[in-house]
Amino acid sequence: KNAFKASQIIKNSQIVCFDVDSTVIREEGIDELAKFCGKGEEVARLTKEAMKGSMTFQEALRLRLNIIKPTQQQIRDFLQSRPSTLSPGIKDLVSRLLDANKTVYLISGGFDCLIEPVAETLGIPFDHIFANKLYFHFDGEYAGFDVNQPTSRTGGKSEAIHIILKSSEQAGNVNVTMIGDGATDLEASPPANNFIGYGGNVIREEVREHATFYVTDFQELINDF
Repeated sequence: KNAFKASQIIKNSQIVCFDVDSTVIREEGIDELAKFCGKGEEVARLTKEAMKGSMTFQEALRLRLNIIKPTQQQIRDFLQSRPSTLSPGIKDLVSRLLDANKTVYLISGGFDCLIEPVAETLGIPFDHIFANKLYFHFDGEYAGFDVNQPTSRTGGKSEAIHIILKSSEQAGNVNVTMIGDGATDLEASPPANNFIGYGGNVIREEVREHATFYVTDFQELINDF
């Protein structure tokens, strides 16, 4: 699945959206946080169940968070002791995109408090993050999450791209590319004009099969830039 063509597609896009977990970073944030809080196995079991499609994305998110119940302090400690690892080549790719005046967004079913440090490292403004927001009580205990965030629902990545398109000045003829490793990223096109599957951390067969373009190294997207 031709990497040269994929890099051309990016060249012709004004807006490039990246998934975060297993795409921009090597880990799955919620799983790592669960392990850190001593709830790794329980959450992994639930994730497996959720993937069978027996529950909505929001139900699965609620159940997982109710198991982890992360406090503000745990999140601070987690970020300090287990910072996310960037995927090889992503920093270079994003800085080239930004230098070429392209708008870059991060769209994730994960949590903004875990994604903000990643965005900061990449030079992506925080208002270009679509992710889930956690709520805490005044004493720092977990209090739930914002159910109004598009990314807390099934089909949330498509919804996020609709919002991006609406707010874009040249909405009529803007070209949007979504890059990600999972089925929810694949489903975001349309409304994204193009989808590039990424398999540098994890290869999901259905994504590789259905993606028009598939790369396993971000370097492949930089070569012709």
